[in-house]
Amino acid sequence: MRKTDILIAAILLIGAFAQGQNRQLLYDFNEIPQSLMVNPGVDVDFKWYTGIPLTNISFQAGSSGIAANDVFADDGLDFTEKFTREIIYGMSTADELSGNFQIEYLNVGFRGKNEDNFYSLGIYTEGDAIGYWFRDLAILGFEGNGDNLNQRFDLSDLKTRGELLNVFHIGLNKRISNKLTIGVRAKVYSSIFDFNSTRNKGYFVTNEGVNNFYSSTLDSDMEWRISGLPALRDAERDGTIASTITKRAFFGGNLGLGVDLGFTYNINDQTVFTASLLDLGFINHSNDVKRYSLKGKATVEGVEVILPDALSDPDQDFWDELIDEVEELIPFEESDDSYIMFRPTKLNASLRYNWGEQMATGANCDCGPYASSSNKGTRYANSVGGHLYAVNRPRGPQTALSVFYQRRIGSVLALKTSYTVDKFSFTNIGLGLNLQAGPVNFYVLADNLLGYQNLANSNYQSFQFGLNIISWGKK
Repeated sequence: MRKTDILIAAILLIGAFAQGQNRQLLYDFNEIPQSLMVNPGVDVDFKWYTGIPLTNISFQAGSSGIAANDVFADDGLDFTEKFTREIIYGMSTADELSGNFQIEYLNVGFRGKNEDNFYSLGIYTEGDAIGYWFRDLAILGFEGNGDNLNQRFDLSDLKTRGELLNVFHIGLNKRISNKLTIGVRAKVYSSIFDFNSTRNKGYFVTNEGVNNFYSSTLDSDMEWRISGLPALRDAERDGTIASTITKRAFFGGNLGLGVDLGFTYNINDQTVFTASLLDLGFINHSNDVKRYSLKGKATVEGVEVILPDALSDPDQDFWDELIDEVEELIPFEESDDSYIMFRPTKLNASLRYNWGEQMATGANCDCGPYASSSNKGTRYANSVGGHLYAVNRPRGPQTALSVFYQRRIGSVLALKTSYTVDKFSFTNIGLGLNLQAGPVNFYVLADNLLGYQNLANSNYQSFQFGLNIISWGKK
């Protein structure tokens, strides 16, 4: 295998086993500067902050429908039997491997001359991928069509997409009043590579034939689109793979635009509602593009040998004639036409109730003319609430619902725990810790803690950590 294929395979595997995008522990954890990345309208009380490059990393891993232990457990059962039962027949088209990971290179924020305005900007690499289980095609490949007469195998089972890109962003967080804070973030996407095949239609069916034993019909409307991958393969051959990836990541590839929106609304002194809409945007793939399509309908009865006429031409190639016949009826076409891909848009919303002792934060200011006794450099010791998350996916929106409790211990330590229900797990208990040691901010967030007892039997794991330098002072 060529080096480029190994590199691409490794990246795709990371994306395939990086599950989710849901960051319920980070969302509304406003002691952490990165909470701005999941809600640009979060309540911010920093003077300025800077993330330490390459230390803020989010990685999640999981799958729905099956865990590694279901197939690879040393339980004395035959592997092929388990594979057939758990994967071939046990998974449905709703089961998936999906994921997202992010690595920050730059993330800084600072308060403007107008104390109600807080600006942020940065760069990060993001990978996103999803693949649904292609059940009908797997059964067709495993069993063949001979014993499945009159059964239609659905070609729309094949749905997958993935991308690797750099994101450049700049945002404004603005306090409108002592009740409302809004935020907006503009994004420029620089694609490294993209692949997708999500709008497939058609079927394959085998019936009894008239002139032969079987008659097979293929009705196909399928397309596979890629961009960036041909250039990476060429770069490997030329020995320029690193420079090619860097070039594509920094505006040398296909580009796109996007926006994040968010707000925080204080219903009263202790009740807070927040919401955000992330990655409302697209990428125009116009260079280094390949599109492969298979469109048409054909019915064939296999190789027909008519005797004794066939004996008159012993050099006749019946197989090639069959292939030519199918290709004429269902042409396989290749083009380099451009295409547009929309980003997986995410929606967050939360309702939080605060109570208990009011804890002093690092902020020592009036935070603008709209500051009040309820939001002037103080937070309540306890918070409890609920969080709704949804992401747009090829088979429709994918949702998760969480409840959380947060405890603050002075201005040094904050803990947050959550319980999340989604299609991957009904026992997802998470824990987040934020530690403030002077200007140094350290946080670590881990999901599905019960799964750490046996990782091979877990459908989902998540881990996120980071280091920042924060300044409050007088704004």
